[in-house]
Amino acid sequence: MQITREQLLERIFHNDYENLKGKKLRMTRVRVPGKEVCLAHVISPSDKSVYQNLALHIGVHEGEDHTGEAIGLIRFTPWESVVVAADIAVKSANVQICFMDRFCGSLILSGRLSDVQTAVEAVVRFFDEELGFAVCEVHKS
Repeated sequence: MQITREQLLERIFHNDYENLKGKKLRMTRVRVPGKEVCLAHVISPSDKSVYQNLALHIGVHEGEDHTGEAIGLIRFTPWESVVVAADIAVKSANVQICFMDRFCGSLILSGRLSDVQTAVEAVVRFFDEELGFAVCEVHKS
């Protein structure tokens, strides 16, 4: 269902809409991140292109071949939580941090399938039980 600009403004400003008609309005969208683990997924791909498209073969990992290793993907808000998650992950299992972005809240881990699964589950459990975050289920493909 599409609505017109006027209908949108009327829904947003309700009773004030009549007083605001004809005036210049400035709308700002603000993202207020909650405490959430919104993605926790473990994959075990066999195609080298997956690792290359994730750029797991460049930068600090240049020359390494992660083909055949499992990959754990976890996404957080607030984004800085990724630093704590990386610490929990490497202390809970033999995994390598492939990518960590404290500005977007993304963490990518690699290692043996059982280690990656253990690390991702430990991170989600810690954020749930210790930090009171809303968490999602850990999925595996």
